[in-house]
Amino acid sequence: MKIKSEKDFWSGVMFIAIGLGFAWGATNYSFGSAARPGPAYFPFGLGILLALLGAIVLLKSLLAGSRGGDKIEPWPWKPWLVILGAVVMFGFALPRLGMIVTLPLLIGVASLASGEFRIKEVVINAVVLTLGCWLVFIKGLSLTIPLWPTFLA
Repeated sequence: MKIKSEKDFWSGVMFIAIGLGFAWGATNYSFGSAARPGPAYFPFGLGILLALLGAIVLLKSLLAGSRGGDKIEPWPWKPWLVILGAVVMFGFALPRLGMIVTLPLLIGVASLASGEFRIKEVVINAVVLTLGCWLVFIKGLSLTIPLWPTFLA
């Protein structure tokens, strides 16, 4: 059988693998019963559902569509590495520089991964997201996240 859509084929394989992995991982917990479900009941069901949806996508890639369509494009390494680097930098910098400095730094560095970098949008995003994180995590949830750099506190 010929693969007619590479994207759908590999997406289906990925969904099946992740779904079966979650279902298999859920077997380490108690299932309970339908009346009193245990901790394995919900993740097992979702894992099986995800695997079934993956099978449907995989079958669609083999049966429907035009031959040679939907080829997989090369992996975009530069944006992936920039975003990964921004997240790693955030993890190292947060305890030392605090949220007020680190979060806008994360947003600025991660936005460099896009080909549509606009400084005005980045600044607006940084201000809104920093304020939102302060409201949710520090004020709302009372988490002990450093707000200011350690050398200022």
